[in-house]
Amino acid sequence: MKVNCEGCAGCCVDWRPVSSAPSDHERRGPRRPLDDVYNLVPLTRDEVAGFVRGGFGDALVPRMWAAGEGESEDDGDDGGTDRGESDPGVEIDGVEVAALGDRPAFFVGLRKSPKPVSPFGVGRTWMDACAFLDPETLQCRIHGDDLYPDECAEYPGHNLALEKQTECERVEDAFGGDRLLDREAPDVSGLLLGPQAVGSKVFAHPDPGSLDGVVDRMRAGELTDADRASFVGVAVGSHPGSVEVDEARAADAREAVLDADSWAGGAAGEWAELAGAVGEDASDAPSGEAVEVARGAPETPGWESVE
Repeated sequence: MKVNCEGCAGCCVDWRPVSSAPSDHERRGPRRPLDDVYNLVPLTRDEVAGFVRGGFGDALVPRMWAAGEGESEDDGDDGGTDRGESDPGVEIDGVEVAALGDRPAFFVGLRKSPKPVSPFGVGRTWMDACAFLDPETLQCRIHGDDLYPDECAEYPGHNLALEKQTECERVEDAFGGDRLLDREAPDVSGLLLGPQAVGSKVFAHPDPGSLDGVVDRMRAGELTDADRASFVGVAVGSHPGSVEVDEARAADAREAVLDADSWAGGAAGEWAELAGAVGEDASDAPSGEAVEVARGAPETPGWESVE
């Protein structure tokens, strides 16, 4: 894909606070995320396991959806949860949550936390950004690494293959310029939709009775380490094509997440403590080098070295 990413990172930051017409694309159709994370990157089971093995279990976060009814108006950004029919649901915290049978359905993605970023030339502003985004260069700190998710590597190919609007086009509409330089849909891999996504990208929590309070905390953006570990464990223990979970493998992953102390997870907590309100000026905020590189984050090369 030919895209102009310099000074953008529109797919990695929640830029709604600086837009005069913020997109609501993730809340179209019957299945609405319970969280308010913008452009969550859905990871496959193998990718989740890779992050956990690499010590980055604390940089992962789950997403559930409210159960929906009727024909879908979804725009293709849900990675395969949409089936265009009434949802089964499981009640948690008084909310009907979308489910696979009697098990709550969920994704696992990359955490976002407030960072001082300046996309589109707006000046340093507190915006929620991917745990792995360098807030100065707006480049990914794991780009090209074995952990780099397929969803990111092939973006916006999946959207084009599904004939859905890309984040590049949303940025063009809001701020002008040319971001999507190649509008022909490429051959893409990992486009898991429908039943083939079950156990590989869409997971099913086997114990909804253990999730009291999770819906409220997910909506408030206040999931605990134990909350995140529970979902990540289920994802790692899942079997492709099935809602069954290997409990021994899930338990090992839960423990690894709770023990994780990565630079990404630690920096997310520090940024949250340092941040002003989302959308506020961040000109006096510390640098990514002071908060992330000091914790062990790899530096990014800068755009002058990118062809």
